[in-house]
Amino acid sequence: MIDKLINDSLKKGISYASYRSLIKDLLTQKKSTGKTQTEAILNFSILNDRRMDRLDKTLKVSSETLKSMSLLENKFTFLVIAEGWCGDAAQILPILNKIAETSPLIDLKIVLRDENPELMNQFLTNGNESIPKIIIIDSENSVINSWGPRPMIAAKMVIDYKEKNGRIDADLKKNLQLWYNKDKGINTQEEIIKLLKAS
Repeated sequence: MIDKLINDSLKKGISYASYRSLIKDLLTQKKSTGKTQTEAILNFSILNDRRMDRLDKTLKVSSETLKSMSLLENKFTFLVIAEGWCGDAAQILPILNKIAETSPLIDLKIVLRDENPELMNQFLTNGNESIPKIIIIDSENSVINSWGPRPMIAAKMVIDYKEKNGRIDADLKKNLQLWYNKDKGINTQEEIIKLLKAS
């Protein structure tokens, strides 16, 4: 069951460049990815598209990541579940793309959450459809690990905030984006590399 699901998802998966084009094309139609279309979701998508434009230009892969990737011996696919309106996905996907660009042994494929409910249901986070979710797959198309929706430090920020305030709100989202900007993708790189080394 899971093998077929993974294989089907890999066939449907699109490249990072195609994902960016899809989002930009939808934005010209005043739309976002996903089933729900609201003004708020459209505004998040516009903001995230700008974020990804900036990150594509400014993000750097650390020397530790470059070294680890040069020692990689096995082929892996990062199958990522995402949506254009998701703030965490906008921060994480450019990092994954930069990591994938450092090695011919890494393939990055993206699928949309709302179009792939069966896949999403296999990779829930505490029972929630949290994205982005990165499924790390080996050369035999077997799932060896998953990661997401955000680095451990950012995840703890969310948990602590929810415990104190009871919910996620605009203040938390702002603080998360500030953290991502300061971190410059370092924690995400470290956590992904750790998973690859353990595989």
